[in-house]
Amino acid sequence: VQLQASGGGLVQAGGSLRLSCAASGRTFSSYVMGWFRQAPGKEREFVAAISWSGGRTLYADSVKGRFTISRDNALNTVYLQMNSLKPEDTAVYYCAAAPVLGTRGRDYDHWGQGTLVTVSS
Repeated sequence: VQLQASGGGLVQAGGSLRLSCAASGRTFSSYVMGWFRQAPGKEREFVAAISWSGGRTLYADSVKGRFTISRDNALNTVYLQMNSLKPEDTAVYYCAAAPVLGTRGRDYDHWGQGTLVTVSS
């Protein structure tokens, strides 16, 4: 599966953005989908993940209550709704696909190219 993330941009603290990740291939609905991010000078970190059916979700503590992951299998797309954004959310955000639900980057074997989110204070 090939992944293309979009929706990043510049937003003020407290604002919202919705990221999208479009997938090619007819097997999208069989994959767990996740979002990761990498801030300048920092390691990549897990943000959120959603099961193939959408029935289970996982979130990093730092985004819980502010971010929502969802998917539309008919459109082969996964979303990350980000509300109450903070300057520390500034990072390149990557979508990824995995066979099982998890929070470790090494469990994901397909990655998109990343989209930059910048939150100004």
